[in-house]
Amino acid sequence: MISITILGSGNVAQNLFEAFLAKDDVSIMQVVGRKRSSLSYFKGRVALATFHEELLLADVYIMAISDDAIGSVSSKLSLKGLLVHTSGAVPLSDIKNHERIGVFYPLQTFTVGKLLDFRNIPICIEANNAESFQLLKRLGHILSDTVANIDSNKRKALHLSAVFVNNFTNYMYIIGRDICVQNELQFSMLQPLIQETADKIRAMSPIDAQTGPAKRGDLKTLHAHLHLLKEKNQREIYTLLSNSIKARLQS
Repeated sequence: MISITILGSGNVAQNLFEAFLAKDDVSIMQVVGRKRSSLSYFKGRVALATFHEELLLADVYIMAISDDAIGSVSSKLSLKGLLVHTSGAVPLSDIKNHERIGVFYPLQTFTVGKLLDFRNIPICIEANNAESFQLLKRLGHILSDTVANIDSNKRKALHLSAVFVNNFTNYMYIIGRDICVQNELQFSMLQPLIQETADKIRAMSPIDAQTGPAKRGDLKTLHAHLHLLKEKNQREIYTLLSNSIKARLQS
């Protein structure tokens, strides 16, 4: 049995809480937040505390907090267990004043009110000694089929890749929806295309899956699209991406 305490109350904390709560091999000792009012989601289900109170003993303390807070929060904690963060972008060394430190990074996007199945979510782990690493490996496999040893530099690169495939892609959806709204079209008409685009790269590389006027060198269509775009930033994004596709994929 691995005992854990979750430090944080947001989307990641709630998902980890629910995932671990369903596992017989894990005991959740506490959930800790900046103030009691932020812990309403967990009330009546687990012991609660604020960062100013004494924390119960646990094998692993998981900081599911904002990247900017990791250094300051960790420096103020006095703990005997393994202290880890869940960030993709923050190096292991940002955890201050603790002998046993690590990273427990679930590679996924988390949304308010939506609970995810961790079995298919890769968990990237890192630790400053072999004993702590093995503990995190055990903890990771309780939740996920994929637990990977990823150091801080590679994890930062993985997180950057995630920003491109998730955050930037979602912003393209925002632009696509805006264009639909401006032209009295239903964005839902694009959803089968969005799904097929995602499904294709399970069977082929993104390079092989790339289609569209930029790859074909269809200048007439490219110029027609630019003429339709009324907002300057949309034209700049369209031009930059089209030129990038042409430079990379046109023979």
